[in-house]
Amino acid sequence: MVKIFKTSNKVIKDIDDFYDTIQLGVLNFKEGVHNYLDGNISEFENNLKKIEKLEGKADSIKRGIENDFYLHSLLPNFASDILRLLDKSDDIIDKSKENLSQFDVEVPNIPEKLKADYSRLVEISLSAAESVIPSARLIFTSPDKAKEGLQKVFFYEREADKLANAIKRKLFREMDELKLSEKIHLRYFALHIEEISDSSETVANILSALVLKIRM
Repeated sequence: MVKIFKTSNKVIKDIDDFYDTIQLGVLNFKEGVHNYLDGNISEFENNLKKIEKLEGKADSIKRGIENDFYLHSLLPNFASDILRLLDKSDDIIDKSKENLSQFDVEVPNIPEKLKADYSRLVEISLSAAESVIPSARLIFTSPDKAKEGLQKVFFYEREADKLANAIKRKLFREMDELKLSEKIHLRYFALHIEEISDSSETVANILSALVLKIRM
């Protein structure tokens, strides 16, 4: 299968920069939550500052790509699908920044017995994002290979969902020492972390449909 883009090297470079930025944002989210759990607050604050800059950069790059598509009428048969793909990919770093900010704003008090669970949830949820980014890159250069890694995304999303539910069950069934308000608060932070895998699954679904459309 040929590349989608035959001559638009600038657009491909911009798309590559876009996904590089999202990947760095995901890494900063992962490090940021781990630093928060470990009590490394100054490092956590650095992660937050970095992801805020990266999120702004990703938005700027995406707007530039969108302008190129509209101005030059690139890929009229696939433009709406690709722009939706970019928009939903941007949600990954948007959610990462937004959710890391919630740790800073709400300062959740995560009990020691739950820290390993939250840390594991971060790893699994972010693995979904780290798996979908290479596939999103490939759709622009080797569409026939873009679907190969998507099963990993769906796997990690399911595992993140299972672990988030396990954390919630532990909170509400086993941790009688916590107030109901504390349990609800901690439940939302499990949901915040899980949202990254949900956003990654959305991107994977778009990629699956786009691969089929390209092959037609």
